[in-house]
Amino acid sequence: MRVTMIGTGYVGLVSGACFADFGHTVVCVDKDPSKIERLNAGEIPIFEPGLDQLVADNVRAGRLSFTVDGSEAIRDAEIVFIAVGTPTRRGDGHADLSYVYAAAEEIAGLIQDFTVVVTKSTVPVGTGDEVEAIMRRANPNAQFAVVSNPEFLREGAAIEDFKRPDRVVIGVEDERARAFMAELYRPLSLNEFPVVYTSRRTSELIKYAGNGFLAMKITFINEIADLCEKVGADVQQVARGIGLDGRIGSKFLNPGPGYGGSCFPKDTIALVRTAQQYGAPIRLIETTVEVNDARKLAMAEKIRTAMAGPGGDIAGKTVGVLGLTFKPNTDDMRDSPSLAIIPALQAMGATVRAFDPEGMKEARHLLPGTTFVEGAYAAAEGADALVILTEWDQFRALDLTRIAATMTRPLLIDLRNVYRAHEVAADGMEYVGIGKP
Repeated sequence: MRVTMIGTGYVGLVSGACFADFGHTVVCVDKDPSKIERLNAGEIPIFEPGLDQLVADNVRAGRLSFTVDGSEAIRDAEIVFIAVGTPTRRGDGHADLSYVYAAAEEIAGLIQDFTVVVTKSTVPVGTGDEVEAIMRRANPNAQFAVVSNPEFLREGAAIEDFKRPDRVVIGVEDERARAFMAELYRPLSLNEFPVVYTSRRTSELIKYAGNGFLAMKITFINEIADLCEKVGADVQQVARGIGLDGRIGSKFLNPGPGYGGSCFPKDTIALVRTAQQYGAPIRLIETTVEVNDARKLAMAEKIRTAMAGPGGDIAGKTVGVLGLTFKPNTDDMRDSPSLAIIPALQAMGATVRAFDPEGMKEARHLLPGTTFVEGAYAAAEGADALVILTEWDQFRALDLTRIAATMTRPLLIDLRNVYRAHEVAADGMEYVGIGKP
């Protein structure tokens, strides 16, 4: 099929490349000339394992291309995806839909034959209705149908998630559009991955409800971790004990410094605002947002307490930080816990030396006053504490004996529970984890 993807951000680029790999002809459109120039030169603007090769293979095969002028691509397309950003709107917390609506108006003026217009961006309930209304006003004679098709891609595993999904959700009100979408996703249907057809509004809510639930699950185990520390229990054993219950499941029960990234923070806030707008407030998600925001600052206090006791003085002390991105296998710094924790430590007078395998380019703009070093051992050298903020694989088998010998005080504060206390102690280091006795 002929597919046009409006937006070459994380969702648009991954989705476009994967559709091309299925055999469809895909044109990715973006208003940013520098981004398109980089893509046409073979440079991928985001870090996602395997994406560079996937893009290169499909460009070489002639199935994938990039342009700043989407006029021809939109006119020729059978399906046009809107995959632009929907950031949190300043002032009220609602999703900013201006980019979505601008794309809809542009599409309306260009389509000729029947075209399926798909919102791939994460949008609140009712957005599809407004997209349809905008297009009708812009071009009353246009033949089109608006479909909701939310993405469920995990950064760091996006290609696998796209090609082997838990489910594909399609919100559609038009039978012709349903047939188009069925053909588009036919490669997945052949492998019997579930494709769920719903109404458009139901599809839009599924995305927000899913992310809200996962964010709540993370926040739940983080609060259980705090309780474990008070009562002398082990949160990892608690998580395993409850996760074996099939009704609960083991995923997203890993305690840490709070959730971040491009989805959970903005989507939970947008869900809260939508629920309030419709007079059906979701108190659990409201509390989830509040607790998660507070947790990031609480982790800075946890670090101070480990170094100097409750309310102690860490002015002039050096903290080595391992990991800056909100999760491993991505360069995404959006709403990462590091953006709250590191400035809080600096406000306490500490000096921070940090390393991240992929996130330091962006972090340099976001974390002024931080010293960025090349490698975990450089971050630890001369430090009074070493903090693991992001559980990159390369931090899982560090030579702790070597690290202990180079630190001013051999203290490991493990905010991801990568290590075990007795193993760290055997290598000559003090250990503080999350939710441990």
